[in-house]
Amino acid sequence: MEWLVPLEEYIKAGVHVGTRIKTKDMRKFIAKIKEDGLAILDITKTDERLKLATKLLARYEPNEILVVGRRETARRPIQVLNKYTKILAYPGRYLPGLLTNPNLEDFKDVEVVLITDPILDKNALLDAYRTNKIIISLVDSNNTLNYIDLAIPANNKGARSLTLIYYIITREYLRNRGIIPKKAELDVGYEYFMEQLEEEEEI
Repeated sequence: MEWLVPLEEYIKAGVHVGTRIKTKDMRKFIAKIKEDGLAILDITKTDERLKLATKLLARYEPNEILVVGRRETARRPIQVLNKYTKILAYPGRYLPGLLTNPNLEDFKDVEVVLITDPILDKNALLDAYRTNKIIISLVDSNNTLNYIDLAIPANNKGARSLTLIYYIITREYLRNRGIIPKKAELDVGYEYFMEQLEEEEEI
């Protein structure tokens, strides 16, 4: 198996670390449960789903995709994804009607919505479902799969995990669209996707 990034990178970023809450929907994505009750996600499935998701996203123009993430740790990674790919990004609080009200100044007429956390981004998830968008979502062990077309099991809370995931999505989107060569890397490491966040945390 050829990984999108080395397995050690996933582990180091904590992409596999779930929560102590485990839903029935997520059982198939859980590799094991630690003695303290913490769920460990199956990184093989994470990698497989990221490959599927990025190939799907590459079929669409940047202005046909919207990425949302209310969680603070998602803000910077989503902004950097937008900088490199021009995919529409909406970090922070989701504006009601963003996908449903054409009269809204910020209205987004897209085909695909990528969601960071179905719980925090519930309004975006419901609007995307109501308007028949393709819904891709990161899902942790405490999430359900309601309305989601393509679920990517991953730690969707931690700064390092979200940084690595959005770095991979950015790089693979550019590769699959032919904007950079198939084996090319971005001109920044994945840490750049969380640089500002870390500086702000030190203040």
